Amino acid sequence: MHGIRGVSTYRTIWISDTHLGTRGCKAEYLLDFLKYTRSENLYLIGDIVDGWRLKRSWYWPQTHNDVLQKLLRTAPKGAKVIYVPGNHDEAARQFAGLQFGGIDVAHDCVHEMVDGRRFLITHGDEFDVIVRYARWIALLGDWAYTLLLWINHHFNGLRRVFGFPYWSLSAYLKHKVKNAVEYISQYEAAVAATARQRGLDGVVCGHIHNAEIRQIDGILYCNDGDWVESCTALVEHLDGTLELIHWAQLYPEAIPQATRGRDRAKQLLPAG
Repeated sequence: MHGIRGVSTYRTIWISDTHLGTRGCKAEYLLDFLKYTRSENLYLIGDIVDGWRLKRSWYWPQTHNDVLQKLLRTAPKGAKVIYVPGNHDEAARQFAGLQFGGIDVAHDCVHEMVDGRRFLITHGDEFDVIVRYARWIALLGDWAYTLLLWINHHFNGLRRVFGFPYWSLSAYLKHKVKNAVEYISQYEAAVAATARQRGLDGVVCGHIHNAEIRQIDGILYCNDGDWVESCTALVEHLDGTLELIHWAQLYPEAIPQATRGRDRAKQLLPAG
């Protein structure tokens, strides 16, 4: 457990793949992150609200509403907020070039780091051949992924009962499956190649729920991860340093008070 926490200030924050409207969304961790961080620039790079899931069944608890309201209040407080829709919230792409409540909507954009480096900002689904050319496979995969997240949720519930921190089973399995590893590698190479073709120094994307910072043929590839598995964000410090923040690992206590109470009650139950 951590003691009293202060607010951390960054030049830029990137978050994506929050998938509000799904049971897999770790809204409590995200709310905690938004509470304890501030930035001059905030990029929301896709799949913020999961339109695919909401079309099939409505799920919108108060915590998801709280996240949305928190994000909408960010721009009026002075931060520059840019929203780059993804494939799960693709309906918002029709508003690219417009501004709503101080939030700019863009298909993609370029961010200039404090040191002058220029980075492509994109959700990244256009580099996913399955999403582009076989949408039905993507939808089937989305269903399977939802099942895996359900298992992951209950798996971590058991871990909390026994005092273990959050750990993403689904992320672990993805890295153990050869085809998934090859898919991720091909995706990363395609995104980096586009940034290189546009004469840029790097790229920040989301989509594949795999947080990473690494060099790919002279391009600094950055993926900010997600808020259904890894609970990660990418930040640019005031001196220009880039860092991935793994919030659930740093602050495992950032779960609902009611859940903590239930877990504590379970721990106090007599054995047998």
